[in-house]
Amino acid sequence: MNRAFLPCLKSLHVAVLAVSAIASAAYANEPAKTAKADPAKGEALFTNGDAARGIVACASCHGAAGNSTITVNPKLSAQHEAYITKQLQDFTGADRNNPVMTTFAKAMTPEDMKNLAAYLSAQQSKPGAAKNKDIVELGKQIYRGGIAEKNVPACAGCHSPNGAGIPAQFPRIAGQHQDYTIAQLTNFRTGARKNSAQMVTISKKMSDDEMKAVADYVAGLK
Repeated sequence: MNRAFLPCLKSLHVAVLAVSAIASAAYANEPAKTAKADPAKGEALFTNGDAARGIVACASCHGAAGNSTITVNPKLSAQHEAYITKQLQDFTGADRNNPVMTTFAKAMTPEDMKNLAAYLSAQQSKPGAAKNKDIVELGKQIYRGGIAEKNVPACAGCHSPNGAGIPAQFPRIAGQHQDYTIAQLTNFRTGARKNSAQMVTISKKMSDDEMKAVADYVAGLK
């Protein structure tokens, strides 16, 4: 071999090794792909809990397939996957403190939360019903048109005309229990719940009667 080519070959070899090292480093630093949510595992946790970690069956409070029959506990069936995951994460922080849910959420892994959310989002929601015909019309007006004199926007703008919400942004509220909706609006107003700046601002402008009217109208949405 011509000795003149040896330095070139050596340089080429060094260059190949350098490129290989850079590629390996980039691969090593690449974020690990997030595991896909497993609805079957979510169903098992929701239905049976996990005694070893102190997590009771979610169904005991939220009903079969997330259709709660206890009016102070929310219906979770058909709720957006991203919204459920975020709320479980928020329960572990300071913006949404609940003695029961905070305890359970802190015992869950991020995978648990995603699995539960995947399971619940795929469940069929059972409809609710408005109860007070004397206030439901007011609730309808507020939901669809807001309260102009108080600068309260129409609920439908974020939660959609039929209460289905907007995935990953605003929750489904159609058919939700009146008691639960009133409690959350009140919590936003008092600052007990802080994980939505929009709802904190809006709720502070609403009276108790207006909250009750909206809650009753929302319960009847499908």
